[in-house]
Amino acid sequence: MAVLMGGPSAEREVSLSSGRECATALRVAGFEVVELDAGRDLPARLAEIAPDVVFNALHGRWGEDGCVQGMLEWLGLPYTHSGVLASSLAMDKTRAKAAFRAAGLPVVDSVLAAKAEVMAAHVLPAPYVVKPNNEGSSVGIYIVHADSNGPPQLSDEMPETVMVETYAPGRELTCSVLGDRPLCVTEIVTAGWYDYHAKYAPGGSSHILPADLPDEITDACLDYALRAHRALGCRGLSRTDLRWDASRGLAGLVLLETNTQPGMTPTSLAPEQAQHQGFDFPALCRWIVEDASCNR
Repeated sequence: MAVLMGGPSAEREVSLSSGRECATALRVAGFEVVELDAGRDLPARLAEIAPDVVFNALHGRWGEDGCVQGMLEWLGLPYTHSGVLASSLAMDKTRAKAAFRAAGLPVVDSVLAAKAEVMAAHVLPAPYVVKPNNEGSSVGIYIVHADSNGPPQLSDEMPETVMVETYAPGRELTCSVLGDRPLCVTEIVTAGWYDYHAKYAPGGSSHILPADLPDEITDACLDYALRAHRALGCRGLSRTDLRWDASRGLAGLVLLETNTQPGMTPTSLAPEQAQHQGFDFPALCRWIVEDASCNR
């Protein structure tokens, strides 16, 4: 088995951590594992190794957006997590939202806008959020508050076209789906915005598992996560992030996005939820490998 990790995306370091942890767990589960840092020579290295299965522990662009999945399909290698279409659809936030709306799921309003336009004037009433349309792990997030003096001045690293979406207030919730089964709901508690630092720095956030919510909201989170998984055509493990404004009841619950390759360290959100449902980390990794497939 080959475990893909690293790669050239903005989430490289997270992917290296996920990949190493998964490789260790898979060895504990009895698999022979080769760890591969995904570079331009990846097709040649995979052809040389000829693994029975590829465990995709890449995060972000190229590894999570359908690109690597397409290469693995071309090579005829079974691989873990979602396929080409679901991966590319989930990574494109605008198209993913269209799929969610078509499935009757609640999402906030958003528009795609030129970077220069966003820096020149407010394109939505504040408060709103500016983000890349195709990144994960809260990479490149700007929050524009209602009392902001003007539009945001975006960094040079931001793409020329960005997503601007209405800010969703409330509690940060997440729910993983394994196969066709929603696992449970976690509340993420931070001192501020759940940004890249809060996700990955020690002490950046704390997780309440299971989240202390009214039964109606818990049930809705489980339902929305499964419906989002199905709307995108996901396979294996996914994780859907939500926000809940308690002052509005069920109407205050909105779906933010679905991650087709969530973080995979033992303390990451999805493995924590799997552990809560009786899957220790090696067992979770084994399940994901046994679910691997290829359309070829």
